[in-house]
Amino acid sequence: MFDLDLRSRDPIYQQLVDKFKELIISNILKQDEQLPSVRVLAQQLTINPNTIQKAYRELESQGYIYSVKGKGSFVDATAQVENRAALKEIEGELMKLMKEAMFLGLDKSDLKKLVDQAKEESGGGIAND
Repeated sequence: MFDLDLRSRDPIYQQLVDKFKELIISNILKQDEQLPSVRVLAQQLTINPNTIQKAYRELESQGYIYSVKGKGSFVDATAQVENRAALKEIEGELMKLMKEAMFLGLDKSDLKKLVDQAKEESGGGIAND
């Protein structure tokens, strides 16, 4: 389920956060689906439970999951809803990257192909786009 790179410059908790986001965004983890418990995931990945807990706290603060005391952590329904602040930030980053790509010779049709490929790989995105 998780490929952690212990040699990566990214902290392990950040790798977990990124992987969970990817699973949620690509709809592999569905709304209200329960995540593995901290203890079970720590045993499976042979890493410190505090690392898992830190990743779960980060995901919760970003709105991807929610916790129910005594029950565990679940994929948040609002993770499927637009997060306007995060989207604005991503739009800014995308704009900067697209300008750089066009400067380096990528044309509009190549960019469109990349957008289509990203949409296909992410499961289609929002229904009304």
